[in-house]
Amino acid sequence: MFRELREEDPDKAIQRYRGYMQERENDTLELGTGFPLVEALLNLNEDAPDSGPPITEVFVLSQNSPETGVRVLNSIRDHDLDISRSAFTAGASVTDYLDAFQVDLFLTTDQEDAQRVIDSGECAAAVLSVPPDRTSPPANGEVRIALDGDAVLFSDESELVYKQEDLETFHEREDALQDEPLPGGPYGDFLKALAQMQERLSERIEYSPVRLALVTSRDSPAELRAIKTLRDWEVYVDLAFFLGGVDKGPVLEAFNPHIFFDDQDVHVESASEYVPTGKVLYRTDSKLRKLQEERTGGK
Repeated sequence: MFRELREEDPDKAIQRYRGYMQERENDTLELGTGFPLVEALLNLNEDAPDSGPPITEVFVLSQNSPETGVRVLNSIRDHDLDISRSAFTAGASVTDYLDAFQVDLFLTTDQEDAQRVIDSGECAAAVLSVPPDRTSPPANGEVRIALDGDAVLFSDESELVYKQEDLETFHEREDALQDEPLPGGPYGDFLKALAQMQERLSERIEYSPVRLALVTSRDSPAELRAIKTLRDWEVYVDLAFFLGGVDKGPVLEAFNPHIFFDDQDVHVESASEYVPTGKVLYRTDSKLRKLQEERTGGK
């Protein structure tokens, strides 16, 4: 709302936005794309051991002022979310405070904020798509998260080989290097944090309510390197789909995750029709981003 007002009348935007939020501060905000994931993560704390820190914590970081943030806080209460920590920065970027909150995952609809976080390497970050209207999250107490491989879980070095050369060269290289673990990508540490949650919640990791899926365009013979990399990281992934160019949307609809993360527009657009989806941006200085800009004319 504030962005719309600012574009329409920059001089009066703050005043008008303050009035808008105050008039509606008792009107509960509608659910966004990240709500199912947040709710499911917080519910995991009900199964946490009696001793020790909570399994997961959620922080609200908002560019609202404390005054206009009243509606946000009221909505948290109305939706019965166990969120006790928040920060309201009155228009300043919230990304400066990620380290203070020790954030593992930053979700936003603001591409500039997401880009700042990705460039800093502070934590995993994604730009959320519009919520789909055709699915509902699992109701069995599980948290389901699906992630792409190259340039998301893993670094973009293998993806660059495919983009700069061809699929055959990519396959040959990945097959030859199948016993060499892939370097971690922007979501590598986040996946490892999820693996730690799995271990805390169940004696047998196979029975953990945190269910993880790798959904990648890799196929044979490039799949073994991905599997062996996860083994080297000591990360247990419940499902892996090596699709070789098949549309990811229907597969994700079947798995029905609380959220899916991918870096490519074609997959984000397809997936977002079925499940909550976040786009993982490339670093500003990455070769993959520069290659993409060259091929799209800077778009």
